[in-house]
Formats: sequence, structure tokens, C-alpha cells
Amino acid sequence: MRNPFDTSAERVAERPLAEPVVLRGSNQSGMRAHNERLVLSLLRTDGPMAKSDLARLTGLSAQTVSVIMRSLESDGLLVKGEPVRGRIGQPSVPMALDADGAFFLGLKIGRRSADLMLVDFLGRVRDTRRNIYRYPTPEGVIAFVRDALPSVLASLGPVQRDRVGGMGIAMPFQLWNWVAYIGAPQSEMDQWRNRDIQSEIAEIAGMPVHIQNDATAACGAELVFGAGEKPKDFLYFYFGTFIGGGLVLNGRLFPGRTGNAGGVGPMPVPGPDGTTHRLFDVASMSRLAEMMEEAGESSDHLWQQHREWRVSRPILDAWIDGAAQGLAYAILSASALTELEAVLIDGWMPGDIRTELTARTEAALDRLDMSGVERPQVRQGTVGADARALGAAAIPLAQRYLIETTVLPPAPTGQ
Repeated sequence: MRNPFDTSAERVAERPLAEPVVLRGSNQSGMRAHNERLVLSLLRTDGPMAKSDLARLTGLSAQTVSVIMRSLESDGLLVKGEPVRGRIGQPSVPMALDADGAFFLGLKIGRRSADLMLVDFLGRVRDTRRNIYRYPTPEGVIAFVRDALPSVLASLGPVQRDRVGGMGIAMPFQLWNWVAYIGAPQSEMDQWRNRDIQSEIAEIAGMPVHIQNDATAACGAELVFGAGEKPKDFLYFYFGTFIGGGLVLNGRLFPGRTGNAGGVGPMPVPGPDGTTHRLFDVASMSRLAEMMEEAGESSDHLWQQHREWRVSRPILDAWIDGAAQGLAYAILSASALTELEAVLIDGWMPGDIRTELTARTEAALDRLDMSGVERPQVRQGTVGADARALGAAAIPLAQRYLIETTVLPPAPTGQ
């Protein structure tokens, strides 16, 4: 049986960004890797399908689709569904992704916590470990991975363990530049400058490891695992310790030259006092924590879990209003530069607060002068609080099995 994790298979040639992403196949020899990715991508986005539907959507012959599906089923990546009867002729048999077909690890390295997550081929979380700290250090993160990885992998059987296809790391780049904001010693944070965290963790894990900016990875999770119809062009905001973002153009994640494209945090916006601030000064969880501490309310629980925020209503309202106004101005600026179909808002927060924040952002955008600018939709993200870790796991998944949704830039030196 062919090894489904063989990385020597031909990869899809990169398309220029401006070229529309058209999911069409080729019946020519030598395109098997591309066509297999095409089928897997369609089954992921559209759900189980019969070979006749896949042939229609891809433009491939029914015979070619049959060969591909048999191969993918033999590799354990697809599973047959129940026959659909009631039509003329033979009943059609839909094929679906097999949840146990492949597994991936996602490591989120944040400013306040690290998460190691195991997901299956459908993007469902099978196991997770979490480490909360005051600030991140390379040694601390490596010790966490070394301790947590064996127990996470132990949740899989021997056959499943052989199907772990890689690990992705989602982390803020240039962590040493955020010392003043997280209260960490400069000497300890400077350790990130010269550590190759990607290589060190790859040696521990014994598998391919990819690295990406954390907010960009969260945006990638929306592309790969998100629910519902996905806009072709959208700006994505993720609320963590600071606010970050990602940019999708023509259905593809656009990380930029160094991987920081869509990094919305430094965008200048008017603050509540009328002076210019950066977006992360008014629209980050760190700002909410400051407001709580100033009022004598403990903010520790914000970093420990995301399901319930114990915040007094006046402080929460003031924070949401300030964040919504900042987001509205950032959306206006971004829309003037790049035509956006939609803006998505997600983060490490309870669902009801995300809903409220989205609604108030939309209302704040309505109050701005949008003359000459196409107004984008303002929507909630669909992945939720774990988008960064899930996005990390989505990197090796996409690299191996999907029509390319992004171009990974070289990892920045000195992580």
C-alpha cells in the first residue's frame, strides 16, 4: 500500500495571487498528486459526495475519479457512506473523509500560555494540554512540549500513531519586542532572538514542524476548518493578549514577505480621548485586564479559560465600546486599501461576548463615513477560542493534503 504520508509526491505549482482559484482537475498523467488534493479539498469544504458529483465539480472523467477515490480509500483517507437510493439506476455511494485517516499536532505559543493540541483529519480535537505562565521562555516551552507530547500521543493506538503527519507552531514573531507590555525581563525574552525553536521542537517530536505567526494561523484555521460559506476576500481579527489578524485574498491566506501581513495590531485608530492610538492599545484582552485591575477586579481567570468572563458590566461595556470603535476605524482603513468582502471577528472569549462585540463593531462602522469605500460584511469567526492551536495543526494538514491555500514564507530568524 502506498504511504499516504510520503512527502516526495509532486506538489501543486504556486499560482500568482491575482489568478482566480479554480478547482479543476487534469486527466493528464503526472497530475495524480494534484487531483488527489483536489478531491480531498472538495470533500472537506462540501462534505461527503458521490464520484459522479466529484467528476462534475472537478471536470475529471468518472474513471479518473474512481481511480483516485479507490486509492484514497486504500490509504485510509476516505470512508464509504450509506448508499443513497431513490434515483434511477444504481444507488450512489457518497465518500467522506475518514476522521482516523490522519492526525496533526498544533502548538500555540502565546504571551500568557501554550497549548499542545492533537486533531484528526476532520479537525476535531482529540486531546490537548495547556501550560499557563507569566511570560514565555524558550526553555519553558521546550520543557512543556517534551513533557506533554508523549501523553498526547498516548491517546492514539499504534496504527493511529503512525498516521501523525506533522506539527505546526503558531506564535507571535519577535517576542522580545513585547517586554514592556507583558512585564517580562528583557534578558529572558532576548533568548528568543537566537533560538531556532522550530528545529529544536522538530528534534523532540521526530516529525516535520512548520511555523507561522499566531494570528495568521488562526486565520488559516478559519479557511481550513471554518463552518459555512467562506468569503473570497476577508480580513480576520483575533483577540488574544493583544489583537492580531490575518488577510485572505482570492480565497488564499496571504502571509506577506515575512509572514506578518494582516498584522492589524499597530494600525493607528482614534482612542476614547480623541488622540491616536494603536489598535492593540484599545482592542486587546490586555487592555481589558488593565481596566479590571484598575477597578480592583482580578483578571487572572481571563488567561486560564475562555468560557466565562467575570467582569463587572460597566467595565465590560466600556471595553467593548472602545474595542468596537477601534475595529471600525481599522476596517475602514483596510477597506480603503483592499476591497474586502467581509471582516471576521474571533478570539479567546465567550461566544456571547464575541456576538456582542461583533454587533457593536457593525454599529460603529455604520456611524463612519464610508463614501468611496465598499462596506464589507462584519461577521463572527466560526472556529472560536482555539483557532490559533487549530490553525497550527492545519499547516501540516494543508501542506500534505489540500489544494494550497497559502504560501508559507521562510521562518523569521531568531524566534
